[in-house]
Amino acid sequence: MPYRRVSLVLLAAVSLALPAAGPAFAQQAPPAAAGASAAPAIGVVQVKRPNLVVADMDRALRVYRDILGFKVFALDPSGPDSYSYPVFKFPKEGKLRMATLNTPNGVRVLALTELKGAPLPPKPVPHRSAVVIEVKGIEQVIARVAAEGLPVVPPKSSKTPEGLTFIEQAFEDHDGHLVVLYEIRQ
Repeated sequence: MPYRRVSLVLLAAVSLALPAAGPAFAQQAPPAAAGASAAPAIGVVQVKRPNLVVADMDRALRVYRDILGFKVFALDPSGPDSYSYPVFKFPKEGKLRMATLNTPNGVRVLALTELKGAPLPPKPVPHRSAVVIEVKGIEQVIARVAAEGLPVVPPKSSKTPEGLTFIEQAFEDHDGHLVVLYEIRQ
C-alpha cells in the first residue's frame, strides 16, 4: 500500500483557499511566561475520529481501505438507540452501519457511517470541510483515485511554514466528501 501515515484535520472550506496555508502541521504553544501558573488544560486536546456519512459502505471502503490504505478495525451495524441518530439527525427509518479505520500510527482515526433507507442530502457547494491525509506516493494514489472515476483537483506544490516542500492534491469521494492528500518532498 502507498499509505504510511495520516494526519486528519477538519478544515473549513475557506481555510483551504488561504494563501500559503498548506497542510495542517502541529504547532507548539508558546512557552508560558516566567512565573506564570499553569492553568489546567481545557479545550481541544486531540482530534480523534472524523466520521464521514456514506450511502454505500462497500463503495466507500474501495476508496478508504483499498486506495488510501486504511485498515478496518471494526465494521458493525448500529442499533436503533445509536447516538448517531440524534447527532447526525438521521431519520429513525434509516439503517446504520459503522466502520472504524486504523492507520499504522493510530487506532480508529477515521469512521465511516453508512445510512441505508434514507437519501443523503445533495453535497454542499462550496465544500464545508475536508479530511487532510498525508500519503506516500501521491501520484500513484491519485492515479488510483482517478481510475475509480472520482473527480480530482489538479496538484499544487507549496512550502510549509517550516520551509518543507509538499505537494497536495484533492478529490471528492463517492459521497461528495472533500479529501485533500499531501506528501512532503525532501
